[in-house]
Amino acid sequence: MIQIDGPFYRIVEPTFELLLPRWEGHDPQTQEEAEGTITLPDGTRYYGTFMTLDAITAVMRRHQSTGECLNGAYFSCEDLIIVHRPGIPAIVEVVRHLITSGELEGACTLLGPEESEL
Repeated sequence: MIQIDGPFYRIVEPTFELLLPRWEGHDPQTQEEAEGTITLPDGTRYYGTFMTLDAITAVMRRHQSTGECLNGAYFSCEDLIIVHRPGIPAIVEVVRHLITSGELEGACTLLGPEESEL
């Protein structure tokens, strides 16, 4: 279940807690991008960026007009996890899989204890 926690959405499950910023104009059921902090039960924290292909395409088109990234010739984003479907429920499904498959560490950046959430 998606809970509102101040400026964040918080999703709590037995194997993880996911914290995502609440961006103005983004519906949690249809948003196509999010940055999140994933906390495991032992306190270990990871950071990832989740985007659909449509969101990446939109950024690249915007870069064509702004001149960034060689006029939209490429897109780069650290810790990028491309999701097929939009919405926080799709992101949660992906996080569950990353954890159960053991792929979380390879897909996301490990955050140190001194780093603040998002």
